[in-house]
Amino acid sequence: MKQPIRTHSLIALCALVALGGCSASSDSVTRSPFSATALGADGVAAPVPALDAETPDGTASEVIANLLTRRSILPQGPYTQVSDAVLAANARAAEANLRAATLRAEARSKNWLPTLGPQVSLTSLGTIVTSMVVEQVLFDNGRKKAERAYAKADVEVAAVALAQDTNDRVLDGLTLYLNAQQAEARAQVNASAMSDMEHFAWIMEERVKGGVSNSVDRMVVQQKLNQMQADMASDQEAAAAARAELAAMSAKPLDGVNGIAALPDELAATPLAVVKAEAEASRTVAEAKAARAGFLPGITAVGNVAKGGFDAGLVLQSDEGVGFGTGAALAAAAQQAAAADARVAQTREDAERSLRALEGELASLRRQQAQTVTLAAGAEENYRSFAAQQKAGQRSVNDVVGVFESAVRLRREAAGLPFDVARVELRIAALRGVLVDGDRI
Repeated sequence: MKQPIRTHSLIALCALVALGGCSASSDSVTRSPFSATALGADGVAAPVPALDAETPDGTASEVIANLLTRRSILPQGPYTQVSDAVLAANARAAEANLRAATLRAEARSKNWLPTLGPQVSLTSLGTIVTSMVVEQVLFDNGRKKAERAYAKADVEVAAVALAQDTNDRVLDGLTLYLNAQQAEARAQVNASAMSDMEHFAWIMEERVKGGVSNSVDRMVVQQKLNQMQADMASDQEAAAAARAELAAMSAKPLDGVNGIAALPDELAATPLAVVKAEAEASRTVAEAKAARAGFLPGITAVGNVAKGGFDAGLVLQSDEGVGFGTGAALAAAAQQAAAADARVAQTREDAERSLRALEGELASLRRQQAQTVTLAAGAEENYRSFAAQQKAGQRSVNDVVGVFESAVRLRREAAGLPFDVARVELRIAALRGVLVDGDRI
């Protein structure tokens, strides 16, 4: 609602400030390092880094500065080769959201300046009246300041989302790489054991021909051989599928990349989900302050230039009218801050639970890995003993084949577990946001 307090003043000053503010705004968009593009000396738009700790209002963002100082824990080798390839082909859809939020913040950073615009009205006599209106907010209970804080927090939320998206992409690429490596390792175990299994099948075939064994024993051995061949074919197909999917999201071929690397266990970086929740909380608090200020009266200087001359004055107004629900609306705005703090606490708890669960899974896999290596070595020794006894006529072929099958199964498990361990290590690193250097986001 508006209650004008007419005073013939301020119009010339408001117009000059408005025009000066428009000019300053235009220049700042060109020069700002936080804008999506900046004009170079040749007048051609040149890209600037996606993240910049300096915000449009000239202050530094602690959230973005923290993101920029993060460093990848990936050691040089196959992991970094995969990471570089998938990042080079990244479409960076989340960066578009960051650019949009940055430009919104750029616009909001100038909201304290006067506004200038035309006004067209139709009188009761059917005459069209045009005028130019200049408005300058003198007092608004902190609403415009809260709007600037909201826009800044919105940029921080988008920046954390970009960091999450980049880390998730690297995790996806490395997971596909590990899936291919694991399937190839298992297939290699079967390929190495295939000659022994084919030898047993040949022995059984000869024994059946000589009448020493019956055809049922031959069918059992042949079935085990067929199963090994089917398992190897499945592993090879899985590896090819993972390699093909990885190639689709990479900028260069990765067929020659092999091997895994150990990652550090102690990671101190705050999980990105918590950082994003804190930025969202800041944005919510700013939104609540702006909403509350909308119910309180503010003072605006207004100048109106028309053909008949000019008029100026002060206007007392509030963006939101006062009604029966105003009290509840103000209480709801005040409650938003408490709700934001609660969401941060819940997000921190969820992230901590996820980390503890992953760490428990990692410890279990490492234990299984050590045990399986020992069991596989024992099974291999047991098979060698049974094979020697079979040659001496003390064991049947079926006995040896059963022991051999168990040895192959344990060798396959031992070959695949290191990749399970590596996947969990990478998931922990991605949750903490340390798969990519901050200045590469």
